[in-house]
Amino acid sequence: MELTTVWFILIAVLWIGYFALEGFDFGVGMLLPVLARNDTERRVMINTIGPVWDGNEVWLLVAGGATFAAFPEWYATLFSGFYLPLLIILVALIVRGLAFEYRAKRDDARWRARWDLSIIIGSLLPSVLWGVAFANILRGVPIDHDLEYVGGFFNLLNPYALLGGFTTLGLFLTHGALFIALKTDGEIRHRARRLAVPTAAVTAVIAVAFLAWTQEQSGTVASAVSFTVAAAALLGAGAAAWAGREGWAFAGTFATIALAVAGLFLALFPDVMPTTLVDGTSLTTTNAAATSYTLRIMTVVAALFTPLVLAYQGWTYWVFRKRIAVHHIPLAPAPVDTSA
Repeated sequence: MELTTVWFILIAVLWIGYFALEGFDFGVGMLLPVLARNDTERRVMINTIGPVWDGNEVWLLVAGGATFAAFPEWYATLFSGFYLPLLIILVALIVRGLAFEYRAKRDDARWRARWDLSIIIGSLLPSVLWGVAFANILRGVPIDHDLEYVGGFFNLLNPYALLGGFTTLGLFLTHGALFIALKTDGEIRHRARRLAVPTAAVTAVIAVAFLAWTQEQSGTVASAVSFTVAAAALLGAGAAAWAGREGWAFAGTFATIALAVAGLFLALFPDVMPTTLVDGTSLTTTNAAATSYTLRIMTVVAALFTPLVLAYQGWTYWVFRKRIAVHHIPLAPAPVDTSA
């Protein structure tokens, strides 16, 4: 197998890991105003992802770095053409990260409410825009014969891309609700499980429509199999949530996201960014790739360090595997009277 194909597969795996892991903490962030009834319950929800959210974002950093090194033409065209949506995603992720760190720095309800809003918006915007971005990559964008993006921002706002955005939004909401049901106890757990069932049903309709559209315009036999199993896994997740099997339900949405993203890359290959122009040139794993020497060095580095990163992240999830509930949250200290 050529190294360009190997690195296309590795980048696909990185995006699968990012969406399957970051997807549930996006869902938790968006569900803060829906599932939590007071500040203590909001703290419970935030604490479910507190130890892991920044580790989940490492997958995005590595995916971006690997794309830059392995396929520099793809990276350059992607970031020039999708500059505004990617900038919005970046700002949202930064503000969201600040919110997790600064929310508890002051014992003030308005202070916490503002940071909670930052978490909600910082989770919502990437959830939609990642779907819009990947749908446009699948659909194709105007790239000329010099491998330059020649479209504008509004080229990206087409019905197919917007459907992709609603698909990722629904998947992440369902994934997040099931993660909350799996990681909490008490009333929050029951609310999350009740919400997951109708959310999964609505998402299944949207996702099937998007995946069928994708398959019709650029699909392969392999992508069709992946999409079909992804749809079945989502239906299975909804059925498991209905039966109260939260672990199986969460595994179902995890598999749904992983298989759907895998199917998108299977439908894309060997292109990495197809063009919609008749006289344009699509970016492929061949014409967008770095030199073979660069790819060989990257392969050695990846073989050495990837198992260490996976082992560390797996250990983190194992350490913080237990459920948490309201009674695990310490009470805020009483204000000290300094008037005496």
